[in-house]
Formats: sequence, C-alpha cells, structure tokens
Amino acid sequence: MTDRVFPALQTPDLPVLGQTAVFPVRRIFCVGRNYVDHAREMGSEVDREAPFYFTKSAFALARSGQVLPYPPGTENYHHEVELVIAIGAPAFRIAAAQAMSVIHGYAVGLDMTRRDLQSALKDQQRPWDLAKDVENSAVIGTITPAAGFTPAGQAIRLGVNGVIRQDGQVSDMVWRTADLICHLSGYYHLQPGDLIMTGTPAGVGPVSPGDDILAEIDGLEPVTLSIGAAE
Repeated sequence: MTDRVFPALQTPDLPVLGQTAVFPVRRIFCVGRNYVDHAREMGSEVDREAPFYFTKSAFALARSGQVLPYPPGTENYHHEVELVIAIGAPAFRIAAAQAMSVIHGYAVGLDMTRRDLQSALKDQQRPWDLAKDVENSAVIGTITPAAGFTPAGQAIRLGVNGVIRQDGQVSDMVWRTADLICHLSGYYHLQPGDLIMTGTPAGVGPVSPGDDILAEIDGLEPVTLSIGAAE
C-alpha cells in the first residue's frame, strides 16, 4: 500500500430519502443561463444552440440545515435555487431518449454566488471560479429517488426571512433534464456520483449575516440555510 503524506479526504455525500445509504458526490456541473428571465436580469440572453457549464468542487458541497459563514472576498453574496440531478449510472454519448435511465434521483440545491466578483470577472472576460467555486456554496438537500419524482411543471421557489424572492416552474428551463445529460455526456464520461445543477429562475439577490433561506421544489425535500457571521 502506498503511503500518503496526509490522510485522504473523505468523499462528500448526501442523504437519500428513505434509505440509510448515502450518495457519494464525485463532481458538480452547473448549467448557466437556463431560465430566460434570469439570463435577462443578469444582462444576457440564452444561447439556444447549446447549454454551457461551469463547475464547483465536490468539496464546495454543504448539506441543508446548516449555519454557514458569509464567505470572504465579497460584499454581494447571492442565492440561486436550482433543481439538481444526481447521476446513478455511467453515461457517455448517451441519446436523449435513454438519458433519464441514468438518473439516481433529484434534489433541491442552492448555487451561492459571489455576484460582485462574477460581474467583475465577466467584464474582464475571465473564468468565474472565484465567484462560483466557493467553499460551502453548493448547498444541496436530500435526494429523492427518480422513481418518486419526474421533472415537469413543479413550482420552484426561494424565500429569505419568509419573503419570496424567486418563484418559477421547473418547466421554464430552456434545456430540460434529458437534453442536459445527453449534451454533457458528449464531453464527459458521466459517472455515478456526478451532480448537475440545472440553473435558476429570476429573482436572485443578496443575503446578509443573520438571514434564513428556504428553497423549495414541489415534490422534493426543501433546503434550509442560515447565513452566519462573515469570516
């Protein structure tokens, strides 16, 4: 056995509804501009030729129900509620007609974003890593097995301190679940443990220390998050 200079980090994982076994997380892919109204509120238009992606480290994962610190390096930290697809079987160059067969389940997620940094990086035509791949910025709830949920016209909403800010429908996505898996599998060998965060509806906005967030999609377990003091 090869010695390591320090112990390997444990793979992050998520609970699965009705099961004692957990879902180990491998990679997190995020879809940009997948809701028309959100793209417009960010000053952009949807590219209807193909979806585009950014990534978050699996170690950016945080479970629902925590108090997490307001992160360093930003004065404009934003919430984004999203439908999350959990991949449960290998998929490479899979057809859209077969794509749903590789889904283990679905969850509610928060793609938390350093918006001020994202805006600056866009202006400089630089990657968004500092804005998006933030520690504790992928807050994801309990996974509901695919047999118990089919993405359709479910409401997707988010409230801060009891006030609704985001309110849309999953069916508002430009690129649907099967299309995203089909397209992404043309570039990656998708594997069990991969997550796809599918984009957010309009209404994103800032949070502050002391705020309580409730993110919901009808038919899935909600996500709660409290924003702690700045680090």
